[in-house]
Amino acid sequence: MRHLVGAAVAGALWVVASSHADVAAGPAPLRIKLATAAPKDTSYHRSLLEMGERWRAASDGRIELVIYPGGNQGSEADTVRRMNIGELQAAMLTAGGLTDIDPAVAALEEIPMLFRSLGEAEYVRSRLRPELERRLQAKGFVLLFWTDTGWMRLFSRTAAVTPDDFKRLKIFVTAAGSEQQMSIMQALGYRPVPLDFADALIQLQTGGVDAVPTIPIVALVGQYYTVARHMLGLNWAPVVGGAVITQRAWDAVPPALREALLQAAAATGARIQEQSRRENEEAVAMMALKWKLEVHPVSPQLELQWRTFAEGVYPKIRGRMVPADMFDRATQLAGEYRSASR
Repeated sequence: MRHLVGAAVAGALWVVASSHADVAAGPAPLRIKLATAAPKDTSYHRSLLEMGERWRAASDGRIELVIYPGGNQGSEADTVRRMNIGELQAAMLTAGGLTDIDPAVAALEEIPMLFRSLGEAEYVRSRLRPELERRLQAKGFVLLFWTDTGWMRLFSRTAAVTPDDFKRLKIFVTAAGSEQQMSIMQALGYRPVPLDFADALIQLQTGGVDAVPTIPIVALVGQYYTVARHMLGLNWAPVVGGAVITQRAWDAVPPALREALLQAAAATGARIQEQSRRENEEAVAMMALKWKLEVHPVSPQLELQWRTFAEGVYPKIRGRMVPADMFDRATQLAGEYRSASR
């Protein structure tokens, strides 16, 4: 679901920095500014700070990575725009932000219920990675790492478990870039409400929206659970993100240092993925135990009902939200993974 976690990962998921490396005369370090929507002092932020320390050590102080957390550099769309005009250099973005660079990235997140396990999602991502990174590089960006934060969940003010149950609810979608998503949802009989993520809690409190699709850690930090006391335990889609740096900034990095920087970045992406998946599971347990969040389990019959519904949407997604070639490749790889598993 494109742009649903948006600034949340602002929630969940996802960094920006300025596009010209500041190279001063003499021994001054190459300064790379990197911004993220992840709040200050979260595990995401701390992992990026650690990456900066690794970059500094690997370069003997010649590379200085400056982190701007909390979305203070603007929305993800703002971030991409600022990188393109040379104001920022690098970014950890959600899949929504990355699709603003190239829509092919939507294949990793925008095909609901395609993936039946996170292992399957990782398999598909690893096989699509060369092509996705080639497309990003053609747009002027070098991929530093991929990551995910686990499954997107559906939080609602009243109990809702079937696809039809959600048709009576006003469903939050992020305002930025939501036109295609809104048109698809409306065609299916749903009631999307485009808003900024900062308004999600107040809109839940006032009844402006009844449901918010997001990751559990965002529902916890954003206090959505105080109003949206129901969560459907459905594996709708993995929430994916990644960090990029502009080609111009990367070209300013001495070639002898690039492999070490990429290795440190890959380790950071793996650490963020491990920590954030665990934190999301812990967030569900905490909200259920301490704040009485009601978690609605998904039986095999209910899962089949949702899968039938989701697959019925695929013709509307293919070629609109996800490029047709990448949609076909992702679905083929998912089937390949299941066949090998069997």
